[in-house]
Amino acid sequence: MRKLKVGIVGGGIGGVALSASLRAHGIEAHIFERAPAFGEVGAGIQMTPNAVKILRALGMFDELEAVSFLPQNIIGRDWKSAREMWRTPLARDCPRLYGAPFFHVHRADLHRILLDKVDLSKTALGVQCTGARQEGKTAVACFADGSEFEADVIVGADGIHSTIRKTLFGDEPPRFTGNMCWRAVVPFDTPPFDFVSPDSSFWLGPKGHVVTYYVSAGRAVNIVAVLETKDWVAESWNVPSSRDELLAGFKGWHENLQKLFSRADEVFKWGLFDRDPMPSWTVGHMTLLGDAAHPMLPFLSQGAAMAIEDGFVLAGSLADAASPGEALQRYESLRRPRTTRVQLESRERGRTYHLSSRFARIKRDLGYRWRNLVNPQTSGLGANWVYEYDAQEQLQTSALPQTA
Repeated sequence: MRKLKVGIVGGGIGGVALSASLRAHGIEAHIFERAPAFGEVGAGIQMTPNAVKILRALGMFDELEAVSFLPQNIIGRDWKSAREMWRTPLARDCPRLYGAPFFHVHRADLHRILLDKVDLSKTALGVQCTGARQEGKTAVACFADGSEFEADVIVGADGIHSTIRKTLFGDEPPRFTGNMCWRAVVPFDTPPFDFVSPDSSFWLGPKGHVVTYYVSAGRAVNIVAVLETKDWVAESWNVPSSRDELLAGFKGWHENLQKLFSRADEVFKWGLFDRDPMPSWTVGHMTLLGDAAHPMLPFLSQGAAMAIEDGFVLAGSLADAASPGEALQRYESLRRPRTTRVQLESRERGRTYHLSSRFARIKRDLGYRWRNLVNPQTSGLGANWVYEYDAQEQLQTSALPQTA
């Protein structure tokens, strides 16, 4: 068979994960990134077992483990008293229950590890995609400098404001969810376990929540602080904020959070946007991946994991199928039901995390405690169904779609 060629618009985590997965199958992949250099913003990622299994299959486990932090639990805490609402064991249970550990990693470290598996000679930086078109049995990506790239498949991995998505499905703006988010990474010489426990801590309060966890092998703490707002905030991870603004937003929250926030030197903020699940991602030999296909709120910590899963399943489908059309049909049939559920469940977590009524919070917290007694893996985030997924197993056991 003729060797396939794939063009990937976007060199973020989803794009490089797809490129690395394609290379593992011997499929030629070209990345086109609008930024002048590869890199990722300074933020943490919770690498849940479903994503770790994929990186292990791609031969990256040792590199990931070396730069990660192994959290002990996911703990839900009351915003003011720090009272524990649930405790989901991770370090002890994830390998046994889900087949892989749960790691915390700096986004830049993850991106670098993925790039090590990419053919950098087939990457183009500083190029802006302006659209794409179908041309017979191939697809063509077009760029602002007048150049074009023809491939068997063009994949839009270019984020929530995807140019490829606009080309295929129109320019429908994403929905502002009424939430804004501060992010910061606070470095420490030694882990401050006296006020930041070695866990993924979810602090739930009225109209907001805070997540803290260690990254960079324990040398820094990642902060994600979400607050409801009526004001529109740009959908960008690079809008500067300040320590004072962060502290003012969470005035009255627990002293351990105040102590951590007071050490944040570089703080950014962004608005949280999402979209409803799409009925299709594909037109001809062009398709979408990651946030271009299914932008979601970060409340299940699955944005990067879903993009990595997408890339792995798309690459496997292209390797197995008799034609690109058959491969894209299989890719969607495997991925859209899962990403749709994750999108909608992430949205629902935003509602339950931010309850304003004291009575509603008491009722919710009693539910957390009861489920924690019955099965800690189903309490709190209730994401056991997310973690148990195995993309490699699904590819091996799912039949190729029947083509007419």
